Amino acid sequence: MSRTLKVTIAYDGTDYVGWQAQARGRTVQQEVERALLTMHHHSVPVVAAGRTDSGVHADGQVVHFTTDIDSLPVDTYCRALNANLPRDIRALDATEVDPRFHARHSALLRTYRYYWRLPGCESATDRRSAPLRRFPSVARLNAIARPLLGVHDFSTFTLPSEASTSRVRDVRQLSFFPAKGRLVMEIAANAFLWRMVRLIAGTLVELDTVRCEPVEVERRLRARSHHESGAAAPAAGLVLHRVEYGAHHAPREAYDDSIEGGDE
Repeated sequence: MSRTLKVTIAYDGTDYVGWQAQARGRTVQQEVERALLTMHHHSVPVVAAGRTDSGVHADGQVVHFTTDIDSLPVDTYCRALNANLPRDIRALDATEVDPRFHARHSALLRTYRYYWRLPGCESATDRRSAPLRRFPSVARLNAIARPLLGVHDFSTFTLPSEASTSRVRDVRQLSFFPAKGRLVMEIAANAFLWRMVRLIAGTLVELDTVRCEPVEVERRLRARSHHESGAAAPAAGLVLHRVEYGAHHAPREAYDDSIEGGDE
């Protein structure tokens, strides 16, 4: 008897060219599907909530797939999966869900965190953050981030090659806070455009450096031009933190089939 499983996965993306399977380079999806092939003795395709880009990490990536192994209880499934995964990819929990569940289209909210190392807190072993050359003003960062909250066209904060038919997204949370020698930006939205989180992170830090006011962010957002964004923050600091679903886990109508086309 087949079952649909929802599995939460964490990974260090440093040594991968992204989540999505591709012809060249090692990907997280390929490693997960290789582990499932070993367990099932046939291919088991997986679908993820977000297609993280090269070098991007996850603490709460969510995937779904169909398994025909009915002899393995759900509460021990992660242990078996981890035995076949590389050490930089870990299955955290597994749940049996309605076959209509879709890791991508059923998602209601995706939360990313971007991490910077504050000056004097550098570590040669820290592969999940980017360096900052100066101490920022957290209060100013939160002030200039405020205009990005809500429903907007985020064309300024994506690449011209973004394939989405609509670039309107609903950002429901965006805040900066310090944590153990790091500066953290947490952003949550229904969906993201390609490179959107990294462009927002890089732009806001640049604007803090020159002491800009929120009105400048409003102007750049209204311009709807990629030329108005700053440089994208490095991939190393970006982490897919959490994906949230409704209680029934049924798929919603897809917001846009190109959700998370790149690193968000």
